[in-house]
Amino acid sequence: MDLSSTMISRVLAHTPLAGRAQSPMVVLEIDLGRGLVTAQPANPLAAVRAMNAPTLRALREKLREAARDEHVAGLVLHAGTAPLTLAQAQELAESVARFGEHKPTLAFAPTLGEMAHDLASYLLACSCREVWVQPSGQVAIGGVHLGITLAKGMLAKVGVEPQMGQRHEYKTAADRLAADEVTPANREMTQELANSLVGDFVERVAERRGLDQQVVWDAVNDSPLTPEHAKDLGLVDSVGYRDEALAHVFDSWAPEGRELDADSLRYVHRWHPGNPAGQAVKEVVERRQPAIAVVSVRGGIVTGRGRPGGMGDPESGADVVCEQLRAAARDEKVKAVVLQVDSPGGSAVASDQIWRAVHQVRESGRPVIAQMGTYAASGGYFVAMAADEVVALPATLTGSIGVLAGKMVTTGLYDKLGLVHEAVTSGANADMLASDSHFSPEQWDRLNWWLDRIYADFTHKAAADRGMAHDELEPLARGRVWTGRDAQSRGLVDHLGGMEVAVERACDKAGLTRDKVQLKYLPALGMLERFRPAESSEQPTAAGAMTVGVADSWTPELMLTQLAQRLGLAAPRGALEMPRLAGWTHG
Repeated sequence: MDLSSTMISRVLAHTPLAGRAQSPMVVLEIDLGRGLVTAQPANPLAAVRAMNAPTLRALREKLREAARDEHVAGLVLHAGTAPLTLAQAQELAESVARFGEHKPTLAFAPTLGEMAHDLASYLLACSCREVWVQPSGQVAIGGVHLGITLAKGMLAKVGVEPQMGQRHEYKTAADRLAADEVTPANREMTQELANSLVGDFVERVAERRGLDQQVVWDAVNDSPLTPEHAKDLGLVDSVGYRDEALAHVFDSWAPEGRELDADSLRYVHRWHPGNPAGQAVKEVVERRQPAIAVVSVRGGIVTGRGRPGGMGDPESGADVVCEQLRAAARDEKVKAVVLQVDSPGGSAVASDQIWRAVHQVRESGRPVIAQMGTYAASGGYFVAMAADEVVALPATLTGSIGVLAGKMVTTGLYDKLGLVHEAVTSGANADMLASDSHFSPEQWDRLNWWLDRIYADFTHKAAADRGMAHDELEPLARGRVWTGRDAQSRGLVDHLGGMEVAVERACDKAGLTRDKVQLKYLPALGMLERFRPAESSEQPTAAGAMTVGVADSWTPELMLTQLAQRLGLAAPRGALEMPRLAGWTHG
């Protein structure tokens, strides 16, 4: 008998009989109508808003634990009521399907799409063994519609002229601001993204439902479908209301001699194993186990400490990410690292900082596995490619190995606002990146030299990290965005899957057993520790210390920038930022 078994036996032996009474059976429940939090809240206000919404992390970990708990009868998933990206649906579906290998699962939806297609919700629903849809609902899986919007004409109306350089033709974030028409490269890339997303959807649905792919393609092309038609095709098992689905669950899932009813329902993220003493011992044992550190790169990648959340989009400051990676490399209990990347990129310098820190973790003897979320492109791919292996979801937008830079010239804006503005400079190129002047021919030459330098650095490092010749990798670069599915077939990604696949790969590389390892999410600090001043940048407290922000002074450019950010039309935050696509997330 090992140490953990001995400890548990001793504690249970001294537990009062009343505390060891037969635990009630529970039916676990996921209600996506309350939303899904894909990252821990970054501030108290966000935490309050997310109080009743489960986190993807909690669902993943609880489902894994509950799969072998004898007091759990099964899982009911309320689908179709939360706006999920395809990548988020794939991540959660992976956990639900793994749970379903051990317990019965059922998905119920009032409708799977209403006045809009909803591939994500149906993909998640069909990860369950049974799918129910309300009689008045529908199954809307009609494909993916992407939009390409060029803003040059609108910007001209407010007196703003984009001056952008890009490497190369697929780096279409520059097109979005500065192109007069949709280029063939932009159209080709966007069409291939749409084809890949729908193609993967069809393959996965056909596999999970035991259908021929042509049947699913016909359903896509005939969508939206009535629930009855979807049932005839094998896409839905039953047509009925929520109360009927639950009555079916309570009646058919109850073990012999036990009863299930509405009081048996428990949210997955609120569920705890029935034996408190055993759970307490389990937590003690886990603290003694080797650890896999989890470090996140979420949002735009910026130099300095960044902004984890709040009023604007989240940012990952390179200083913070590197501090967390160094903390993992110094921790003797940490045997491997999973780098979670959900970022469209940003600063080339910040991305390179993180790239170097990832390599340093590997040099310490700890394998690093990168796990990609909805986005891991441009700078997001730059930091991920440094890992030993890269795991992506089929719908992850990745690659975009390319560069862009430029500025928004606002001289016309001042005129339209009736402002008098005069620039004063000292230095031959002091105004090179100033928004109140155009690039001179010499400055265009400098900008192009800089773009070529960053592009060469990116592609050569990517080739080395991926074990490819530069001539083999470069045609896959050129700023092109791939889905995770297509990136894997081209050697840019190693495995398809979510966080659990990444953890399994980390265990395999580090020689660990999955059931005997704990996940340590960094920074592993309590709120009070975050306020404790760090003595140096190498201390663990430095990686989670609170950061003081700096307010911006008001300018017309700032006003326009803030508006443009809300509209998705802002200039890129850095040379390594992917192009934005409209409409792809929900299908």
